[in-house]
Amino acid sequence: MIYLIDGHNLIPHLPGLNLAQIEDENRLIALLQNFARQRRCTVEVFFDKAPPGRAGKHRARNITVHWVEEGKTADSAIIAVLQRLGKRAVEVTVVTSDRQILAEARTRRAKTLSSDEFARQLLSARTPAASAGAEKPDKPSEDEVEEFLNLFRKKKDK
Repeated sequence: MIYLIDGHNLIPHLPGLNLAQIEDENRLIALLQNFARQRRCTVEVFFDKAPPGRAGKHRARNITVHWVEEGKTADSAIIAVLQRLGKRAVEVTVVTSDRQILAEARTRRAKTLSSDEFARQLLSARTPAASAGAEKPDKPSEDEVEEFLNLFRKKKDK
């Protein structure tokens, strides 16, 4: 299962998170990492108004984070992904409460969940055992180790 999530649309539906908080996106990313690990699914989250120098697609452990550049919207980025997927959009669940995105997803036969419905699923994935496990970092993959080694080599060479 693949989830495409409108991050800023989801945040207000989660207790303890608020769009006015500086770290709201990072806290949501941590919740989504736990969810993806437990459900063994693919998660891509989209955020509007990328901070300077952060625009683009990034990996955050086991999920993909799309920081949408200024002047564009997460809505348009999600719709673009659905368009690119074509017939494979049936493998996707779109999470948002935005009616335009929900309509586009249904047109492409993707499944849909409102942000409120998904928030309940996300919170149910936070069992006490899962929360305890979330504090212990996952062992990095071989690709992650190689990426870090390359990063440190570049810094050392400078």
